[in-house]
Amino acid sequence: MSEDCCASPSLISVDQARALILEPATAVAQFEAIEIENALSRILAEDVRSNINVPGYDNSAMDGYALCSADCSEVGAALVVTQRIPAGQVGSALEAGTAARIFTGAPIPANTDAVVMQEHCQRDGDRVIINKAIKAGQNIRRAGEDIAQGSVILEAGHQLRAQELGLLASVGLAEVAVKRKLKVATFFTGDEIVEPGHELAQGQIYNSNKYIIKGLLKSLDCEVIDLGIVPDTLDATLEVLQRASASADLIVTSGGVSVGEEDYVRLALEQLGELKMWRIAMKPGKPVAYGKVGKATFMGLPGNPVSTFVTFLLFVKPLILKLQGAEKYLPVKMPVIADFEWPSLKRQEYLRVRLIESEQGLRATLYPHQGSGVLSSACWADGLVEVPVSKVIERGSNVRCILFEGALA
Repeated sequence: MSEDCCASPSLISVDQARALILEPATAVAQFEAIEIENALSRILAEDVRSNINVPGYDNSAMDGYALCSADCSEVGAALVVTQRIPAGQVGSALEAGTAARIFTGAPIPANTDAVVMQEHCQRDGDRVIINKAIKAGQNIRRAGEDIAQGSVILEAGHQLRAQELGLLASVGLAEVAVKRKLKVATFFTGDEIVEPGHELAQGQIYNSNKYIIKGLLKSLDCEVIDLGIVPDTLDATLEVLQRASASADLIVTSGGVSVGEEDYVRLALEQLGELKMWRIAMKPGKPVAYGKVGKATFMGLPGNPVSTFVTFLLFVKPLILKLQGAEKYLPVKMPVIADFEWPSLKRQEYLRVRLIESEQGLRATLYPHQGSGVLSSACWADGLVEVPVSKVIERGSNVRCILFEGALA
């Protein structure tokens, strides 16, 4: 472990931490068949093939006239209009020298090899005059042009969005096989934390981290097991950790993983399972605990709310996606232009920024207070600019940003 990537030999880099967490993670094996109406954000358990062609028949790509191109060897050809074919109806075969008034999506009649858009035609009674050179095949959507029968339309591991649900519906599928929901247990330690709606005593704070973590878990379509607030004792922490490991695939908590005398989560994890990592060279969010308790994976996040939020996005979200079987699970980083200056530090930093359109591209404006307790900064910001170790950021520098919208999608 090199000194240039870590603040001290006991700290590991963000990339090292992510690899340590993600490399052993394997997707849950169980899956279920559910209606596509309920499948939004779920992960496909197997490849999906189409049993039909889409479109299922040759059809018109626009409103116009269906004809045989051989009848229009010259611009200005006049054809007799013998039928009208709206979408959902089937016309009869064209006779030589005739055309059919046709509308978008309607089946192409036999003996037709082209459709002329209506803007290039002139209607004269029962005849139509074609005012444009015609090529065979123009403006016809062929059967199977979008999807061929038997082809794979979505691969296992794909996370279903609204457009994928539409694609499944377009081939007639009412159900789809998806990975089962990940079971995630969460609990919160600290005699000082209180649920919203209750009066605060001196020295107490409201439990904001619960709503950050549970909200993020629900956005990832997890089955959340809320084990509540745990007293600051080792016995209570051991008991809740045992309950969590018996029912969950993953345990996510915040607080209690630092070096304080009453940080019992780390101690309980070491007694009941295995602590594989707990300090990362990053800011905010240095004390991140990763380990195993029984068959459950454990992720202990820092107690400060911004640190909780940032480390969830960087480590817990990718872990959850991989455990769910998603093909894409790493955070997406987009290039933006720094509209601020930032000094070099020995820990990798994640700065809360707001993005503003400019002629040069998206510019990242820095929130003025970057403390790990300033939760309002995460509400103000659009994303996190990543500042590598020992990197000086100058105004106008190219930097990479993890968008919250993308991070939470």
